[in-house]
Amino acid sequence: MKKSPRSLDLVLAFCCLAMLSATALREARAQSPAPAALEVPAKTVPVPADVSPQLQKIIGAPLRSNWDIHPKSGEEWKPVADAGAAALTKNVPGMIERLKVKVEKTNIDGVRAFIVTPETIAPENRNRQLIHMHGGCYVLNPGEAGLPEAIFMAGFGHIKVISVEYRMPPEAYFPAALDDGITVWKAALKSMDAKNMAIFGTSAGGALTLEMVLKAKELGLPVPGAIAPGTPMSDVTKVGDTFYTNAMLDNVLVSPNGFCDDGAKVYANGHDMKDPLLSPVYGDMKGFPPTILTSGTRDLLLSNTVRVHRKLRQAGVEATLQVYEGMSHAHYIRDDTAPETREVFEEIARFFDSHLGK
Repeated sequence: MKKSPRSLDLVLAFCCLAMLSATALREARAQSPAPAALEVPAKTVPVPADVSPQLQKIIGAPLRSNWDIHPKSGEEWKPVADAGAAALTKNVPGMIERLKVKVEKTNIDGVRAFIVTPETIAPENRNRQLIHMHGGCYVLNPGEAGLPEAIFMAGFGHIKVISVEYRMPPEAYFPAALDDGITVWKAALKSMDAKNMAIFGTSAGGALTLEMVLKAKELGLPVPGAIAPGTPMSDVTKVGDTFYTNAMLDNVLVSPNGFCDDGAKVYANGHDMKDPLLSPVYGDMKGFPPTILTSGTRDLLLSNTVRVHRKLRQAGVEATLQVYEGMSHAHYIRDDTAPETREVFEEIARFFDSHLGK
């Protein structure tokens, strides 16, 4: 049946009205004020009773003593980094002995690095190796101070690890750390298939792990068979719910406006903080390798970790998120005798084993 001109006019009028209504609704939403922030009363948060005594001690420790320092240059950061490294390095020999690994200094195409080899390499890992990027807000943990996570991974995972001692301020600034990681990755590709290797790291090292994959894609290099970014600094613009909900609860980073924020700014050296090579959550994650992410319920960067997980899943990437009870930022690299630490690295090792080539 043919529609009358009057019927057509009514249809057109209805369509126009619907379009105008939708436009008006969008404009109203854009102009409406944001919902009010939730005010939460002060409260006491007990140490969880369902974690190991070792982890209880770490969770119950006071806030980091220097969390609110604000060095504004690489030169100001250096004595802070050196003092922290001197204290942390004292613990490294015990870790090496307990986890039965050997550590050797090396230089890979001009980049300082350490080779961490377990006393016993698992048979399935004989033709595999890992690249490690240490944490420290891009300004901390020089030298052997950056080794604990690499030692844990080699010891618990029974696999060889190359730990990159990338340049930091004041020696060099963005993108020096990333460039050093990529240099080591290129060198590793000369002797081993990318699918037999994985990249891992925590905090800034977790961000660098993600950034290295973004950079490898950009350069047309093969990507690793798997990656393990731990509580990554994936958004240094400080977007993320747990920057607020876990502030002053996380006893390591403590505050979104604390020392780590200043460290990232110094490393960035005026560069756009939203650049995916500084805030990788804004990068294109299509084609990323299988990924296992680690965080804790008190971690200031739990949201940064969750957002990366969702971004990977939205890109169709296989991604696993493990969140541990009570842990603040990177608590799992504090004490190798804690059963939770072993669990973290054995989980990662199993994930790598299921995805790396033989």
